[in-house]
Amino acid sequence: MATSQIETVSTGADKAKLGLAVALVVGALVAFYMLSPQGPLVQWGALLAALAAAVIVFGTSEHGRQFVAFGRDSWREVKKVVWPTRKEAIQMTLYVFAFVVIMALFLWVTDKTIEWVFYDLILGWRK
Repeated sequence: MATSQIETVSTGADKAKLGLAVALVVGALVAFYMLSPQGPLVQWGALLAALAAAVIVFGTSEHGRQFVAFGRDSWREVKKVVWPTRKEAIQMTLYVFAFVVIMALFLWVTDKTIEWVFYDLILGWRK
């Protein structure tokens, strides 16, 4: 059985909500800097109030609802993850460090061998 993806089409009202949310964020930043003579309490209050309004407006749009649904689904999936125990995490970290040291030694030996072959045997520069 084939399943098809259903794509929602943004309505004009939805686009207006997104535009209003963006305008509120820009307005929040402008208000923050324009209200600097009023003091930090007024500045931060205007900034936070406008940002909260932008979040509310965005949350009422279709994209906002989809974003919230995505967050819920993501959190549900994170709860399903089987996290390693402390002992397992330490063991895996030590394995990675050991592998890195072994690879570093291997690459160093390979580099020195190639250097010896080219410079000493083939070119004879170090005699």
